[in-house]
Amino acid sequence: MVKKKLVYGLAALLLTGCGLTGLMGCGNKATAEGRTEIEIVSYKKEAVDTFNKIAARFNETHDDIHLTIDSPNEAMTILKTRFIREDYPDIIVIGGDMDYSNFLDAGLFADISDLDVLSETKSAYLDMDKQLEFIPQDGTYGLPYAANAAGILYNKDMFEQHGWETPETWNEFTALCEQIQSEGVQPLYFGFKDTWTCLAPWNALAVSLADPQLCSQVNNGTTTFTKAYDETAEKMKALLAYGEPNPTAYSYNDACTAFARGQSAMYTIGSYAISQIKSVNPDMNIGTFTFPANEKEADNVLNSGIDVQFCVMKSCENKEAAYEVLRFLYRDDTIRTYLSEQGGIACKQGDFPLSSELEGVSPYVASNRMADFQDHHYPSEMSVDAMIQTYLLDDSSDAKETFLNKFDKDWKRYNRDLIWKIQQYNEKDGTSEDTK
Repeated sequence: MVKKKLVYGLAALLLTGCGLTGLMGCGNKATAEGRTEIEIVSYKKEAVDTFNKIAARFNETHDDIHLTIDSPNEAMTILKTRFIREDYPDIIVIGGDMDYSNFLDAGLFADISDLDVLSETKSAYLDMDKQLEFIPQDGTYGLPYAANAAGILYNKDMFEQHGWETPETWNEFTALCEQIQSEGVQPLYFGFKDTWTCLAPWNALAVSLADPQLCSQVNNGTTTFTKAYDETAEKMKALLAYGEPNPTAYSYNDACTAFARGQSAMYTIGSYAISQIKSVNPDMNIGTFTFPANEKEADNVLNSGIDVQFCVMKSCENKEAAYEVLRFLYRDDTIRTYLSEQGGIACKQGDFPLSSELEGVSPYVASNRMADFQDHHYPSEMSVDAMIQTYLLDDSSDAKETFLNKFDKDWKRYNRDLIWKIQQYNEKDGTSEDTK
């Protein structure tokens, strides 16, 4: 029986807070006559039409397996409720984030190390999944499929008109912002009214300025956020000089609209905002460059994280059928179908096209110079986005110290059980913290 560690942590919250919403997603699996039924539940509601098309293509070409891909509203809530009831799908579609970490820690996923197409995955994304493990585990538990990227979007036509060049270092970036301002144009737009947008530039800076395993290192007691995030916090604050006045007065939609209408030359957001921007200005010529956080270009890293991956549930009774589905999903033509409709970066090795908007970061993708979003390791209860917003609004002389001290204090508060578990693991494993 699948471990029930997840039940005790989630049962009260989900069954009282979610009520019938979660239960409505739970039903008996239908089995097509003469076929093995494989059910996938996806959290990517916006990709429902694409996954339906892929499922239909699979079913047309397979007589022995019938594939159903469900993409319900509030998918993660429904999944957690189903897990409590031990009503598991065969495969789930999930991002590389804390939900993945929690489900893996609860022992819900099967080890897919023996899946042949796994060897075709880019190493950077397999590494990201390993870094999401609370406790190091043998094996592989996710098949990364599509990723997104975050850096700085820029107005290519405006850059060409003014003769501006994309920067590669922090000094070049700040000098460019000064030059843009001197020509009567606003360099950046933020839209920090929606607190989550504060994480976009924060993540893009942090991946180049902090270790990708920083959160694990803090849990192990080998460093602190006060030490590791000092430069990130400093440069995050410095950005405010180049954006709109009172950025917390403007929302994400406001920022997308303003950038689309040429009210700034650049926008500190991820590739996921491109469709929203183009809904305002379909003809806008958008480019992307990696956030030049360092004084040396060679030290810069592209902020890219797993947006879609497939995890086989440990309870799956038809592993070979599930693997056949994954092999179909990992075919080049299937991946191209997904990317053409949903965008993003292929996690599979090979010659997969990047959208024109992402061409500027292609050298980083090709060379695996990528690191995961730092906030994928933050517990949601900690509300780091709101912490960053508060810090940006704090004009006191000790604002940075206050922010970083709170980061360390709240981290211990919200990760107390996890830190204890890691300490127990380290004592049992006998591994020195200095080697982790």
